[in-house]
Amino acid sequence: MKKIRVEDAVGQTLCHDMTAIMADGFKGVKFKRGHVIREEDIPELLNIGKSHIFIWDPEADEVHEDDAAIALTDAICDESIKVTGPSEGKMTLSAAAGGLLCIDARALMEINSVPNYTVATLKNYIPVDAGKKVAGARIVPLVTKRENVDRAVEIAKNNFPVMCVRPFRPLKCGLIITGSEIYYGRIEDKMEPIMTKKLLRYGGEYLGSIKCDDDTDMILDAIKAFRDKGAELILLTGGMSVDPDDVTPTAICRSGARLVTQGFPMQPGNMLTIAYFENTVLVGVPGASMHSPVTSLDVFLPRIFAGVEITQEEVASYGLGGLCQNCEVCHFPNCNFGNL
Repeated sequence: MKKIRVEDAVGQTLCHDMTAIMADGFKGVKFKRGHVIREEDIPELLNIGKSHIFIWDPEADEVHEDDAAIALTDAICDESIKVTGPSEGKMTLSAAAGGLLCIDARALMEINSVPNYTVATLKNYIPVDAGKKVAGARIVPLVTKRENVDRAVEIAKNNFPVMCVRPFRPLKCGLIITGSEIYYGRIEDKMEPIMTKKLLRYGGEYLGSIKCDDDTDMILDAIKAFRDKGAELILLTGGMSVDPDDVTPTAICRSGARLVTQGFPMQPGNMLTIAYFENTVLVGVPGASMHSPVTSLDVFLPRIFAGVEITQEEVASYGLGGLCQNCEVCHFPNCNFGNL
């Protein structure tokens, strides 16, 4: 770009938006990119503190902020995210439909390491509604070198999509309730209404519940019964503590499922257990779900419904941000709990 005095700019074309904050309360774009400077514009430009303007130098190996932002956002996401802009050099990315926001965190970090580029997103793996703004992208200066644009676009294409919104699947869900005190009717079960509400939130098809004594074989039979009905998600409540007679985790391990983890570095919800049995996910529900509105279960349930696998390698990383603050007014998932 070339810098010239405003008084010498009549007939020249602005190559970037000019913003202003006025005494009458106006705040925004005063002169848009592409505006041809007129004689009567000079006092207004001076009044907003612009004694010089920049015009485009076609010989420079530079890319304008709008074009740099467009080039990246064209390559960074699929059709599940709607892109609008540019406005003042910024592109806005919003969910085209409801689902789970999924971000390749490593690729995002690589893009943000390219000189001048900035992409800010919501935190990973949170449910979003259609129209929700999930990210903003721009370069910091008015122009950047062509090589920076090419590098950022290359990273995005090699890791496509760097961000997307995955729809929730209407999983067939079963609930196994364990505990002799419930099985023999000594106390009333409180978990079923809590769990069904969570399942229905993501469009789950509820197949019903089976009550079991603290007996491994009985629990295994209940798992088989639900799998025979086509259950894709089975929640198991009760018997999840470290007491010797709490056998629910033992039953999950003996079922033939591939255990991801028995326990998470998260509170509340340390005892969460997750395993994969062919096309069925088995989840041992932490007892804290009875009285805590948000536990580790609420962090991972949306991922299960969106079909995003939970891996052994990532479990330890959830300790950072894994302590719920038990705020008087809960803002989950718009908080640090479960933030990767």
